[in-house]
Amino acid sequence: MGSQRNGFNKEMFILSVDVGTTSVRCHVYDKEAKCRGSCSTKVVALYPEVGHVEMDPDELWKEFISVVKGAVQDAGIQMHQVEALGISTQRGTFTTWDKKTGVPFHNFISWQDQRAADLVKSWNTSCTMKGLYFLTRQKRLLAASLIVFSTQHVTFRLVWALTHYKKVCMCMCMCVGWYLNHLTDMNFFSHIPIMRLFLQMCWSGFLCSLVSLPLSIFPQVENTGHDFGSVDPSIFGVSIPIMSVMADQQAAMFGECCFDVGDVKITMGTGTFMDINTGSKPHTSVAGLYPLVGWKIGAEVVYLAEGNAADTGTAIKWAQDLELFSVVQETSAMAYSVRDSDGVCFVPSFSGLQVDQNQMCIVAPLNDPKACASLMGLKPSTTKSHLVRAILESVAFRNKQLYEIMLKETQIPITKIRVDGGVSSNDFVMQLTADLFGRKVARPQCHEMSCLGAAFVAGLGVGFWRTREELKKLQSTDEEFLPRSPLKEGVDIQSQEYIAILQSWERALRRSMNWYSKA
Repeated sequence: MGSQRNGFNKEMFILSVDVGTTSVRCHVYDKEAKCRGSCSTKVVALYPEVGHVEMDPDELWKEFISVVKGAVQDAGIQMHQVEALGISTQRGTFTTWDKKTGVPFHNFISWQDQRAADLVKSWNTSCTMKGLYFLTRQKRLLAASLIVFSTQHVTFRLVWALTHYKKVCMCMCMCVGWYLNHLTDMNFFSHIPIMRLFLQMCWSGFLCSLVSLPLSIFPQVENTGHDFGSVDPSIFGVSIPIMSVMADQQAAMFGECCFDVGDVKITMGTGTFMDINTGSKPHTSVAGLYPLVGWKIGAEVVYLAEGNAADTGTAIKWAQDLELFSVVQETSAMAYSVRDSDGVCFVPSFSGLQVDQNQMCIVAPLNDPKACASLMGLKPSTTKSHLVRAILESVAFRNKQLYEIMLKETQIPITKIRVDGGVSSNDFVMQLTADLFGRKVARPQCHEMSCLGAAFVAGLGVGFWRTREELKKLQSTDEEFLPRSPLKEGVDIQSQEYIAILQSWERALRRSMNWYSKA
């Protein structure tokens, strides 16, 4: 059905833009949630110093405009047929800007950036939060005292920026979504540990003071389904309502229709992110998961618990650049062409380690920004296929670790597991993940769930879609992967066969730690 807007009676569409780490993508969706047109462009990362990763704000804005125009053209529609715009962007990437002029003081500092590694280490070894818990015995402070911070969190990179950029004093901190729109949803900043997630859904002045951050630098936050204003008509020729601005993982969760408690989605893109819907209450983690706001639509707040590991797609791209294979589609067949990895273990630590130390003995995440990427167990008999298999196995092994800690920590019965992201197209990784989990995992037809999730929220906001039940009916599955070995007395046989390999891989993890330490 068409609708009337700006004097035109034509079929209408929802536009959605995902600003990722390696690319900016835009999709045009119809009422059936089918992608009718798309456009993407690469994001150029800047590396001004060792460990520094940045992006140019002006270039990002140009890329945003370019992909929107390209997607509309690819769909063969006109701008006035766009009912609303949704935006999904990477989390943890920020810049600071002048309150008066709106001009950024510096490039975006990426979530992959390591410049605050020493600050993070200093905080993680301090006893501040442990002392507060000892004095108050509040469970939320116990959770805070056990959280092992990583350089992915904005907090300490922001402290670094305030220390090193002298002009950054009367400023505002903004994420990518804010830069594109000047308002942002609270699910972005729930990833910053100084958000008072357990209380009033606002910034914590107390926690800001602990890390020497002025409360005034943080922007206003809004509901996920808030009307964020409109795109200026001078940009695209018409005014387009912006009805959602979401963090990428929360958007992917919504796109996978993980609306019920116990629903799990795994996104395997540049990194791996595993999220579980914990319902109306945030999860107080004591073993390494991070509580997040999934979305807030009206009065309803949905919380998630998340575990993550870096360098998933990065490792595969690195292997391709080394010419271990020509196209990514070859990797699954290469892995299956050999019986095992011939004892080779790959540690994907290009951005340090953000994984769990031992999948058999769950402990807090092993966050070591000084760890190195490594290949261990090489021998004269090692072939390219063995190397590729070892790299793909490392992805599934990390999935297993995150899954085990999620089961043990949340104690929430898992209802379904949906897996998306570019790496989910690899059948070997998907099948091994199902084998190690001992349960079914499903892959959607569309791998880019962040875009779809932002589109869903925007569409609900303007009545393009009416209910979440309607969205569930639009969900499509490409393939379901079942464990190849049946469960026997509660233990998955295939997983048992991999125990020795997992133990070797964990030894390789430990030997890769502290490689770049000065001492």
